[in-house]
Amino acid sequence: MMKTYTEITADPNAIVQDLLHGAGAVKITGLFSDQQIADARAIVMQHSEHDSEKVTHFQGAAEEASRINLQRRVWNLLAKGEVFSDMAAHPVMMDILRKFLGTEFIMGSIAANRILPGGPGQEPHVDYPYWDFHSPESHPVGLNGSFPMNAQVSVILDPFTAESGATGYLPGSQKELRYPTPEDKFFDHCEQMTGEPGDVVLFYGVTWHCAMPNRSDHDRSAILIQYLPKWVKPMEDMPAALPQSFIDAASPEIRQLIGLNYPYPEVLDAAKAGNTEGRA
Repeated sequence: MMKTYTEITADPNAIVQDLLHGAGAVKITGLFSDQQIADARAIVMQHSEHDSEKVTHFQGAAEEASRINLQRRVWNLLAKGEVFSDMAAHPVMMDILRKFLGTEFIMGSIAANRILPGGPGQEPHVDYPYWDFHSPESHPVGLNGSFPMNAQVSVILDPFTAESGATGYLPGSQKELRYPTPEDKFFDHCEQMTGEPGDVVLFYGVTWHCAMPNRSDHDRSAILIQYLPKWVKPMEDMPAALPQSFIDAASPEIRQLIGLNYPYPEVLDAAKAGNTEGRA
């Protein structure tokens, strides 16, 4: 069962143990104000008001395709409001993630997922960079879940209930490091990441999970933030999508998160001879 922590009780060491060896997911309350949630939600609504053809993932069964416009993504959130930088670099989350992913971790993506009433759910899956693990031969031999290459954060903007399609997940499945199959009967055994606006769910992305169908009369929206070790290739090319003015004004934490502190890949033929840190 998913444990609940508060801003005060969110002990990074305990949470890391929960992510690796417990349910694979925790809930943290009290990180964001009502105003921050309202501001973030208003921006997401503005940018997703009309049918969107922007890429989304794990859309579910083919027969759900006619309703896929009811699941809408908003990408490149850092460029759309300061509140998203505040969410991405919250000090409590940064402390936990330093313990989980290393002190120089980066952000692979920050986006919103809005599922309107009637919106279909997704297929059970694992998240980037494990999301193509249905082809394990494309990954290194012996890859296992003993060390993480991903952390996922959902900042809840609308009530996440069983009826509205709160994310389903299978506790303990992060220990498997394999792609879920129909034989696993995910929907017979899964629990749901329920919560109220402002709650944060942090989970290890190799935990089997999926959005569930929204059978309520209200939206089911969240900010989805992906964090990675510094050496994993990010999913979004955030520096390329951000204006130079944003990059120039970015805090040290945001510069780290968008990968500006890690120089690779680098054209070493043109690198300055005096800059030898980390090179053998």
